[in-house]
Amino acid sequence: MQIYMVGGAVRDRLMGQPVNDHDWVVVGALPEEMTQLGYTAVGRDFPVFLHPQTHEEYALARTERKSGRGYRGFVVQTSPDVTLEEDLSRRDLTVNAMAAPLDWSGNADAVVDPYDGQRDLRDKVLRHVTDAFREDPVRILRIARFAARFADFSVAPETIALMREMVAEGEVDHLVPERVWQELSRGLMEPRPSRMFEVLRECGALKVLLPELDRLWGVPQRAEYHPEVDTGVHVMMVVDMSARLQAPAGVRLACLMHDLGKGTTPADILPRHIEHEARSVDLVNAVCDRWRVPNDLHELAVLVAREHGNIHRSKELGASALLRLFERCDAIRKPARFEEALFACECDARGRLGFENNPYPQRARLTHALQTVLDVKTGPIAGAAAKRGLKGEAIGAAVADARREALRAWLSNEAPTP
Repeated sequence: MQIYMVGGAVRDRLMGQPVNDHDWVVVGALPEEMTQLGYTAVGRDFPVFLHPQTHEEYALARTERKSGRGYRGFVVQTSPDVTLEEDLSRRDLTVNAMAAPLDWSGNADAVVDPYDGQRDLRDKVLRHVTDAFREDPVRILRIARFAARFADFSVAPETIALMREMVAEGEVDHLVPERVWQELSRGLMEPRPSRMFEVLRECGALKVLLPELDRLWGVPQRAEYHPEVDTGVHVMMVVDMSARLQAPAGVRLACLMHDLGKGTTPADILPRHIEHEARSVDLVNAVCDRWRVPNDLHELAVLVAREHGNIHRSKELGASALLRLFERCDAIRKPARFEEALFACECDARGRLGFENNPYPQRARLTHALQTVLDVKTGPIAGAAAKRGLKGEAIGAAVADARREALRAWLSNEAPTP
């Protein structure tokens, strides 16, 4: 029995990056032997065992062939006769198809590298291992995600060609929504998420998975507001800005989808996009339903799509209009979500050519304005209204009046914008 470190841990260590998780493969062992050594079996579709002390996963060397059953639609075969090279051949990328001995010191010469992963690391190339890549279309998403993580890597031309073939053959059409969302949501959290969508667009998968986004390229915007002009380019700048500012997942998703409605603007009114916010909301709902996006992220994306224009123009709003904005956003009940919406709007404002380092005072200003509303003590107001015989909506109106007055006072005392 031989144990090897495999996959991302080897890749990242060779790149000099920190390694947080280890994957291990065991060659020449039976499940019974692993159990006798104190490992705990946890895999249902193929044998995976937890180490008795570290609780890291150790998988028996295996081969896979595509079918309609089993793990990810594969029949998995494990045997003591499966070699390390055979196990590595089923992996997606050459840079992930390397192994190192259990006692590896980091010496590159000790790495088992049958598919030249170290060469591709040096050349900064993402390349599929074998033609078996085509058996799992999720790998198209994984390559796109790795492109977002390693933004200075290119995708090998032959790999792009293979991905295009898979798309043309309909392999992407029937991906399980949960798997699509899992990969795309992880890609959004990488250092340069735009690369993920660029790769998906290059191979044709974006048109299948997210046609609402794909159609934004080539759609013009008014140059005085968007010097980059192209809407698709703008949205990629916005998602990259969200990564630069280390925004959480919900903000990044909202950034991705905030302008989807611009792809359906009538050609005769371009480059203006009248009422694109309402069209964006409908498309965001459709995408989130299709991907089965978690409700909290879905709701934030809808909020940003609907209100980002009003938030950008909020300096023009008086007390009544500000209060209506807060009410539409449910900001009084959910101030943390409203803060995330403001974060997304900052990314939108700065995700424009030449605007990347500009301030976005709307974010701090609306945060302060909302705090002014939250500071209004509603209990005494409601109590006093009830003593006057008011009920229900009338009490609510009294509370709203107090909040409006607080906003008016705040606006009158607000320091001029520098």
